Amino acid sequence: QVQLQESGGGTVQAGGSLRLSCAASGFTYSTYCMGWFRQAPGKKREGITGIDSDGTTTVADSVKGRFTISQDKAKNTLYLQMNSLKPEDTAMYYCAAAPGPGLLLGNTLWCDYKFWGQGTQVTVSH
Repeated sequence: QVQLQESGGGTVQAGGSLRLSCAASGFTYSTYCMGWFRQAPGKKREGITGIDSDGTTTVADSVKGRFTISQDKAKNTLYLQMNSLKPEDTAMYYCAAAPGPGLLLGNTLWCDYKFWGQGTQVTVSH
């Protein structure tokens, strides 16, 4: 049974940093494509960054230069380092897992995400 558990969310002032973690279990983590998404109230879910099993990454323009995805395969854990946070980053953040490798088209990694965590709330105050 695939399980994804996010942690590390909270409230931070603008300009601050947070690191989110996603503990994965129930599947062979090293063969999966993993990603982070977010959804703010009244808005569509937004894919913000992903990482393939070979380390290939993709980052949305909205967070480029501020957010960094990484993973520790030995711990089956995905991370999202968020720096220079802005109020518009306020959202529920979700990690997701896709069986098998992703597809790199241009500079964008596409993964067929099948599994989702419950989310962790990030609130950035002015």
